[in-house]
Order: sequence, then structure tokens, then C-alpha cells
Amino acid sequence: MIRIGVIGYGYWGPNLVRNFSDNPDCRVTTICDSNPHRLALAERRYPGVKITTEATELISSADVDAVVIATPVHTHFELSCRTLNAGKHVLIEKPLTSSSAEAEVLIEEAAKRRLVLMVDHTFLYTGAVRKIKELIDAGDLGDICYYDSVRVNLGMFQPDVSVVWDLAVHDVAIMDYLLAAAPTAVSATGISNPVGLSQSIGYLTCFFEDNRIGHIHVNWMAPVKIRRTLLGGSRKMVVYDDVEPSEKVKIYDKGISVSDNPDAVYQKMIQYRMGDMHAPQLDTREALNAEVIDFVRCIQHGATPLSDGASGLRVVRILEAATESMRERGRPVEISTRRMLSDSLSRLTGAVSDDTGRNKNSHRLCSEFQPVRPR
Repeated sequence: MIRIGVIGYGYWGPNLVRNFSDNPDCRVTTICDSNPHRLALAERRYPGVKITTEATELISSADVDAVVIATPVHTHFELSCRTLNAGKHVLIEKPLTSSSAEAEVLIEEAAKRRLVLMVDHTFLYTGAVRKIKELIDAGDLGDICYYDSVRVNLGMFQPDVSVVWDLAVHDVAIMDYLLAAAPTAVSATGISNPVGLSQSIGYLTCFFEDNRIGHIHVNWMAPVKIRRTLLGGSRKMVVYDDVEPSEKVKIYDKGISVSDNPDAVYQKMIQYRMGDMHAPQLDTREALNAEVIDFVRCIQHGATPLSDGASGLRVVRILEAATESMRERGRPVEISTRRMLSDSLSRLTGAVSDDTGRNKNSHRLCSEFQPVRPR
């Protein structure tokens, strides 16, 4: 029986606690939050669970084997370091960290201690996304030409991150999983509206080496909620609408073919294919439930989770590049691995800028956060 401690019982924390409580292979022993009102709600809902306002107390508890962190992103690195130093597994709410430098340190620390480091990219565990991945891997869609998504709604404005780090992180993670390739450059534009707050509207374009392109539109200022993704394949195309109550994934046997017939006098001839549409049956299990099962399984068997630290790092790299590009009104920013690794080393001992443009000192090493002793 794996004993779970949850830090953060705000917006997402209750969902995490519920799913871990429902899992027969684990037990939630401790819940931490700095807000006494939130803790009172947790105590009424889970009377047998210990509550505390001190994260250090939870991390040091002998009754906790793994820690789930559902707190603002700027706290992720320190809390994760303290947890790993205590010899405990970590599941972190998205995004993994506020910089790629911090993410690389966590990955190295978890590997050194043979602990599970997992990021809460919940959409990777939805039946819809898993089905699309299955279709891509089977070759049913052919070569993927583009990924195009829209994720907009009215609110919720976040005080510490922009709409890119709050909403686009979902689509970046999905794109990373489905395409199984990292973009070479990112161009992004956006605005802060109202002025003075974090960016509330953003447009990201990701460029890949193999002539593929990814585009992501996110917005906190939309009058309606839209969660729609298009994938164009050389054989078939997919529409994924997460707001749709039943047929979330629709596969269209539509596309084009280019004739290279030398008899074509003026130009290559484009031929259009207009076939059927069908909606496959999907796994309707709650995605967070599947994610919890994966986390527990990886702890039990020493396996690597689907949304592991490396996945979280790739996503953070894209978000960093998008933030830099946005500050320069869309200038493409390269995100090659070579560049990121060299930059990370310098940022570990220097200053970095967060997604709102403010400078802050990057944490250096996990070892700076002294391990807490179980009690």
C-alpha cells in the first residue's frame, strides 16, 4: 500500500485526492494547504486523513511514500527537491517547473535516487488522445502534416503565470506526445489584456525539421469555451473536440493527392479525396484515474510513466521559447537541445526571467534544500 501526501488543496488538489483515495493500491495519509478554510473542507470530506499547513511536515512524515504537488509553479522546484531529498516519489501538477534548468536538475536528482518523477499532463491519459496516438502509430492517418489547436474560454486568470503557461501547456504536451518529435523553433505573439496582467491571449507556431508545423491558440478572453484540435494526415484527418459530449474524435477519410503525370501541361494536378467520417469508440474512464494508476504502477515496478520528467522538460523548453519570442513580437526562437543544455548551465547560477518578464534568481541544485528527516 503506497501512502500518499498531497500538497495543495485548491482548484486541482481535490481531484487528485479523490482519485488517489479511490485507488485500492494507495492511501492518502496527509493533506497540506496554507489556507485553513481549504483544509477544513478536506477534513470534512476525508475525516481519517491528517491535515497540516506545513509542507515540510508532510514531506518529512514517515507515513508518506510519495508526494503529489498541486501548488503554484514557482514553488514546484523547491518542494520537489525537498521531496526527492527525503527519498520519496513525486507527481507534480503541470507545468513541471518554471524553467528548463530546474526541470533538468529534478530529472537528474530523481534518476540518481531511482525515484519516480512524473508531471500531471492529464490529457495524455484521455481516451481521445490515446486513440489518436494509436491511429498515428498504426499508420492509419499516414504522415502527419500539421497540428492545429484552439483552447479558449472566459477566465480563469492566473496571478503568477500567463495563458501560455496555463492553457497552452496542455496542447504542447499533447502535440509532443502525438508527434513524438521536438520542434526546432517557436514563434509566438500575444497581449496582456487588461494591461498590466500576464498575457491573456497567445498564438504559438512550432516549426519541425520534417516540414511539419504546429499551431496553438489560447485565450482567457473568449465568450465561449472551445477545445478543438485538428490533425492533418496524408491518408486521413482527425478532429478532436474535447467539449463534445460523445463523439470527441472524428476521423475523416479526406485529403488530397498530387499527380506527377508528365502529361500535365501547366502544373501538377491536385486531386481531392472525399470519403466517409467515423467516430471510434473511446475509453470513457476519467483521465486522472488512469494517470494515478500509471503513477502507482511505476512506483511498484520501477517503470517510467507516460508523462515522465523528460516529457515535462520538453514542454517547458517550448514554453520558454514561446515566452522569449512573445517578448520580441514573434521572432522565431530556436530550441535545439544543444542550445538549451548550454543555456541551462549558465542559468543555474544566474538570473532568469519568468513568463511575465520579471527577473528572478534560479534555484541552483537540489542539494541546497537540506533533506528532511522522516518522523
